Order: sequence, then structure tokens, then C-alpha cells
Amino acid sequence: MAVREKEKPNMVHQDAIFVETVMKEKRLQILKTVFKVNPYRKIHVLAEKPMSRKPPEVSLDNTEYIDYYRKAQQEPSKKYPMPQTESQEIGWWSTPLISQNRNDRRLFSQRVSSDVTKHKELFLRTNRSVMVSDDASKH
Repeated sequence: MAVREKEKPNMVHQDAIFVETVMKEKRLQILKTVFKVNPYRKIHVLAEKPMSRKPPEVSLDNTEYIDYYRKAQQEPSKKYPMPQTESQEIGWWSTPLISQNRNDRRLFSQRVSSDVTKHKELFLRTNRSVMVSDDASKH
């Protein structure tokens, strides 16, 4: 097998790689001066000590933070006008398409029990309890 010799570095390619690296570093080293609360992370608020005395104006100074916190705690249908993911599409519009009229027999049927259904229900209850006791006696 012949050993392949390593090619000498091409100065044009090395210069292009260096320029790309510098551009990436410039893009990522921007000084951030605006800080916001992450709306996707829950914030745990701890209660104050019962015996501590603080002036009431201390708790009213950061209203923007409180607004971000309240928005983060809202349900997705109140935060966004449309579903953001496919799984949110199911149940996004939770209001019924037609109003429920309990007097309309086509749309609403009550659970009615007759002699046959009462007998079958009693049979299933007693048979289930007998089956459970048989299984317990086998072990």
C-alpha cells in the first residue's frame, strides 16, 4: 500500500476558514443589554417570613417582571392566537359546535335501565366478586 502524502495547505482556503471563524465570533459576541424572563420556565415564588417587616413599596417596583410571569403562566390558547404545534391542534377550540339541548332525543340519550339491564349488571357484579375470590384462593 502506498502512503498518501499530505497536501500542503492552500493559503486561499485557510484564509476563507479564518474569515468565517472571525464572522461567527463577531456574531456571537454581541453585548446583550436587554434581559427578559424565559416564558417557558416556571418561576417558584416563595412567601416572605411571617415576622419580617418590609415597606410596602418594595414589592411594587418590578411590574414588567410580574407581567412576564403572568403571561408565562397562561394556558397556550390565551397566549397565542393559533396552535403552535400539531398536538395543540387537538382541543384548541374546545367550545361545542352546537349547543346541547337535553330535551332533544336525537342528540342526548339518558342512561335507562330496564329489568334486563338491572339483571345483567347484578350478574356482572356478583360474578366479578366470585372470580376475584377464586383467584385469591388459588394463590
